[in-house]
Amino acid sequence: MTLTEMAVAVLTTADGREKTALSRTYAAQWQDARAAGETIEVGTANPPLRPSRPNKPALLSPRDVPHRKPGTPEGQIALLHAVAHIELNAVDLHWDIIARFSDTKLPMGYYDDWVKAADEESKHFNLMCDCLEAMGSHYGALPAHAGMWRAAEDTVDDLMGRLAVVPMVLEARGLDVTPGMIKIFKQAKLTQAVEALEVIYAEEVHHVAYGSKWFHFLCGRHDLDPTGVFHDLVRKYFHGNLKPPFNEEKRAEAGIPPDFYWPLAGTDYASTKVKGE
Repeated sequence: MTLTEMAVAVLTTADGREKTALSRTYAAQWQDARAAGETIEVGTANPPLRPSRPNKPALLSPRDVPHRKPGTPEGQIALLHAVAHIELNAVDLHWDIIARFSDTKLPMGYYDDWVKAADEESKHFNLMCDCLEAMGSHYGALPAHAGMWRAAEDTVDDLMGRLAVVPMVLEARGLDVTPGMIKIFKQAKLTQAVEALEVIYAEEVHHVAYGSKWFHFLCGRHDLDPTGVFHDLVRKYFHGNLKPPFNEEKRAEAGIPPDFYWPLAGTDYASTKVKGE
């Protein structure tokens, strides 16, 4: 199988546990071949516009997803369920960025990075499922956000737009909010969830960094100003302003400087930031 055929096979597998098991198997095959000095052909593919999904969870508009207080067991389950849903979408997003843009000539390191990211997202989904099951629930027991795939559909023919919006905006948002989630589960003394979220937090910074790395690579290839292009693409494809507070340390670690995101936070936030400094 070519790498893009592997990607399509993952994208067209519906069950979450089966999807992530296949994802991890293919990632290991790619990584083992690369370590042996061999290369699996990348190939070309025609991935589906939307990945296959299990019958549950029911997918709702964001405003219709019930909000539960995180200080309660029900709220903690809901939070873990939401993270599991994000991670499953991330698995598909990373395989999709491999298959969708295979007609663009890119270094092998591009594929190494996104295969590794897909593998780690697969691990993250399973960690969240394990936590849910330990608490007497499971992925699919609650409704979930229907808009998670929208960024992929909006950027279906724009690789730079995909890199700007998915890893550099959506995944970067995870760096902002995950420390607060870890605090919630520490207060609840739910050690398994804390340990799982700490793994996710440590590894997600790499996924954001891959986005920044290949975005800057493509800007350099086309002699474009990265900051200006990033602002234009986010305004085009992302619906709404970016929301502070920002985890500036982790964003910097991932290669995203403040002048990328503060101007996209809205005039009130941006002017406050300037005055504050």
